[in-house]
Amino acid sequence: MEFVIKQSALKDELGFVQGIVEKKSTIPVLSNILIESIGENTIRIVGTDLDVTIRCEVEADIKTGGSICLQARKLFDIVRLLEDSDLHFKKDDNDWVSLDSGKSKFRLAGVSREQFPEVPTFKSAPLKISAEIFNHFIQNTSFAITNEQSRFTLSGAKFMIDNGLARMVTTDGHRLAFIEREVSTDPSEKVDSLIPKKALMELTKIARDSSGDISFGEDDNHIYFEVEGRLLISRKLSGTFPNYEMVIPKDNDKVVTFDAEEMKNAIRRVALLADERTRSVRLTIKSGEIAIAAQSAEEGEAHEVVPANFAGDDVEIGFNSQYLQEFLNVATATAGENEEVEKEVDGETVRVKDGGRLQIAFEFKDGNAQTQMNIAGDSNYNYKYIVMPLRI
Repeated sequence: MEFVIKQSALKDELGFVQGIVEKKSTIPVLSNILIESIGENTIRIVGTDLDVTIRCEVEADIKTGGSICLQARKLFDIVRLLEDSDLHFKKDDNDWVSLDSGKSKFRLAGVSREQFPEVPTFKSAPLKISAEIFNHFIQNTSFAITNEQSRFTLSGAKFMIDNGLARMVTTDGHRLAFIEREVSTDPSEKVDSLIPKKALMELTKIARDSSGDISFGEDDNHIYFEVEGRLLISRKLSGTFPNYEMVIPKDNDKVVTFDAEEMKNAIRRVALLADERTRSVRLTIKSGEIAIAAQSAEEGEAHEVVPANFAGDDVEIGFNSQYLQEFLNVATATAGENEEVEKEVDGETVRVKDGGRLQIAFEFKDGNAQTQMNIAGDSNYNYKYIVMPLRI
């Protein structure tokens, strides 16, 4: 095989593919990527860990067709340090590969094409959803996915489409993130899949700068996503996801609202003196304010007050500070990022990004029941974050 390709084009695609390649795999070939010719002017780059596969296609001048397998991380490190010029690849005997670029010359050890695993056959991607919406779904739910490998069915997100509604749900058993939005799909089309966290994270990378749609489809074992010529294939998680609808509280009759940035910064400071084991902070919700406190027998205690809109009797609720911080970090980073408002600028009415302060609402029944958190006034998404309180 022999081909010439632009450094900038190859660097971009390698950046996507090498992210899923196992750096320390018990199967050595999985640390490699497959590069093969397609026709006279395209190469296909494939990386896989057997659960998630990414396939990209990029323009190249094919001198001789064929395929090569090279160590993914090493190739990416080399290519990204080369100047933006033409890269000349040539396969030599015993699967060695020569790479020339200007004054730089490399010989790289490869492996045979036969050792590289067969990737799942790409079926079809009949459904479409806005890349912006799907990225928003992932950003607002993925932080609640469990990190415990033994809880297999919770190590991803439940993604559903039914009757024109798209929905994503994640949980680690102590908290739950739920987001829903109407989408313009055929009402007869239905999707119900458990998507691994790794696949979601890689999908956000390949769809991050896309202003179009993500096309997707599924079969019994896999779900397929296609974004501007890049294809991600993921094995679906097996098992039964918990009945999340039973967790969403129905009778929370008390609501307190507050400034998201003020609360985020206050929690961050007070949590420095939270008990290292429980990470607990105590919120005392009063008329007009929330008092935040944490203490550690070895290190000391901290107190802070945040203004809030609440009318009612005082209520004390304990939370894992990390659960609060992760929600507030995501809410302030993503909510309203595309909202625009009309303002007067130099005598003209123009649409600009909304500079208003983001408000968060806590809905609760008492200090012992689940607390539901959401972004106050968000009409674009039905977004809920439910947390079990700690005993204080």
